[in-house]
Amino acid sequence: MSAAILLTGTNGSTAAPLPAVQPVTLTIDAPSTYVMYSADEGAKAFDNTFTVPVGVAGREGAEARNIELTVDVSALSGTARLANSHCRRHKQVFTCDYGSPNEGESMTPFTISGVDGVKPGDGGTITYTASADNAPTVTATTRMRVGGPLLDPREHPPVDGVRPGGTVRITPAFANHSRYAADRGVAMKIHSSGRGLTFAREHSNCFYNSGEPGGRSDSAWCVFPAPVAPGTAYALTRPFAARADPSVMADALVYEVSSEVEKDSDHTVRGRGAPLTLTRVADEGFGTQRAPNSVVDVRTTQQADYRPVSGTVAGRVGDTVRVALGVRNEGPGDPGDERGRFEVIPPEGTTVTSIPYVSDDEGPDWVCDRPKKPSKAYVCDLGADSFSALAPGRDTTIDFHFRIDRKVAGARGLVRAVGAFDRTHTNDTAAIPVDAKPASRSSLMGVAGAGAVGVAVGLWFVFRRRSRRSGT
Repeated sequence: MSAAILLTGTNGSTAAPLPAVQPVTLTIDAPSTYVMYSADEGAKAFDNTFTVPVGVAGREGAEARNIELTVDVSALSGTARLANSHCRRHKQVFTCDYGSPNEGESMTPFTISGVDGVKPGDGGTITYTASADNAPTVTATTRMRVGGPLLDPREHPPVDGVRPGGTVRITPAFANHSRYAADRGVAMKIHSSGRGLTFAREHSNCFYNSGEPGGRSDSAWCVFPAPVAPGTAYALTRPFAARADPSVMADALVYEVSSEVEKDSDHTVRGRGAPLTLTRVADEGFGTQRAPNSVVDVRTTQQADYRPVSGTVAGRVGDTVRVALGVRNEGPGDPGDERGRFEVIPPEGTTVTSIPYVSDDEGPDWVCDRPKKPSKAYVCDLGADSFSALAPGRDTTIDFHFRIDRKVAGARGLVRAVGAFDRTHTNDTAAIPVDAKPASRSSLMGVAGAGAVGVAVGLWFVFRRRSRRSGT
């Protein structure tokens, strides 16, 4: 008898073979080097952001079956404490199940806690092995090390009164209060918080992100290769310049200084021109590892002229009607996240019954803060989720639900726009007029009918009461 066995169906035909599992290739996209923590932090350090992406390559739609990743961390003994609740651990090996089917995903194989007594550069190389049912096994490594000293930036005063489209200049400075030297020099990153401040790519020791077209960027990464000894402080020899977009009213420049000089991957454009340099300064006005960066607030003289958006409360007495109220930004400035507010005083003879949230889900009935006294204003924070951004030429509104309680001759409410950058106050208020008509006949008949029913019910109770007294 042949060793081959044919599987046949009821009609005697040979069964179709099972489809082959699509072959794929795995990739371990872990970093080649990784700074676990700074030697200054010691046992206080904690990092839960280290991830290992396992990619899947192959023909379109290819999936890996039962991906498993093992991580040998034995080389980190004495320089880091590792833990995780998602992966299995046996001695110095973590085993992580990436699931099935899988088109590639990331996982945090362990968290990292520091150890006292380490020095910059301490660490070791960890090894990864990734496997799947339908893919060849692949390996990779990461050099894990303890970082250099933490550097303290100096608090920088805010920059005010910048003209629209004008230049902002700041002079970052830092001190090394660590007991370790920054042997490889330092790197300084400067970026615009709101992307309204941009830099010309003018320094050859700086790399810039691609930014907007026109040869300007909103983030720079600059390297200074000279070692920085403990107990020394430095500042830029000349200020770093940024240009304020004409629409910007408030933004910030953020700078951070690090003893880790590896270039950020998204800074790909090298500057041209004279390099930035450092000058030794007195160690005054610096903190002691209080914050990793310094934020320099920038204010310009630009304004955003707010004008209230109003409408008429039109309907019959007894009706509840919707009126869109809000703010329009006449420009030329953009307030960004500092949008301000508007205030509403309802017209006499009306009641605000609700100001519902605008969302896909059914939310609360009140977007705005209700007054404690009827004569006071409803206050609407334009930073709430129901309101949109107020770029120049844009408006944002919300529907107020007004019930018309009675007709009051000449009744008018008020809506007032309030913006931190509004310097034109002649158009900050607008009236909310009322066009109230008498209640409809059906409403009156409904009221009359309800009254008649009430009288009939009352007479019925009187009749019943008299009947009981008379004994009938």
